[in-house]
Formats: sequence, C-alpha cells, structure tokens
Amino acid sequence: QVQLVESGGGLVQAGGSLRLSCTTSPRIFVISTMGWYRQAPEKQRTLVARITNTGTTDYADSVKGRYTIYRDDAKATVWLQMDNLKPEDTAVYYCSAETAYGYYRGQGTQVTVSS
Repeated sequence: QVQLVESGGGLVQAGGSLRLSCTTSPRIFVISTMGWYRQAPEKQRTLVARITNTGTTDYADSVKGRYTIYRDDAKATVWLQMDNLKPEDTAVYYCSAETAYGYYRGQGTQVTVSS
C-alpha cells in the first residue's frame, strides 16, 4: 500500500503564504510525476501543479506566478509554495504520485484563505 502524507495546510489571510509538503516511499517517489490537485466545495477536483521526475513543471493558469512546486528526491518530498493567496484558493489540496504502474493520492489537507 503506497501512502502519501501531506502537511502544511491551514488558515491564512488573503495575501499570505503557505507551504504544503508531501512525502511517500522513495521507491515510488523517484519514478513519479508528483502533483497537487485541489477541490473546493461543490466543485470538481482540478490540477494545481505538477513536476516530473526530471524537473519539468506545469501549473494551472489560476496559480501561475503565485505557486511554486519543487521536489527533493533525496528526501522523497514535494512541496507547493503558495504565495499571494486569494479566497478563491480555498480548497482541500491533494498530493498525487503518477507512475507507469499506478496512480496514488493522499488524503488531502485543508487550505482556507480569509478575505
């Protein structure tokens, strides 16, 4: 059973910053494209950012210039640095690991941005 453990969510005022982290087994991590998705109440889950195992990144238009995804293979950890947060960023954020052998997702961490 592959587990992804997320941390770093919380409550922040608009304009503030949070950093999410996600770790999993090194065996899975080094071959994975790691991603962050989010789901707001009554909305579909959408991609926020992802990073391949070669370091290529991809961001949703809504977070470009405000969010940064990065990884450290030695620590088997991926981070999502979120700056200039807006109330519309409020959602449950999920970490994911995509490999040729399967897709894995964490249990999510709540991010709430107050206006």
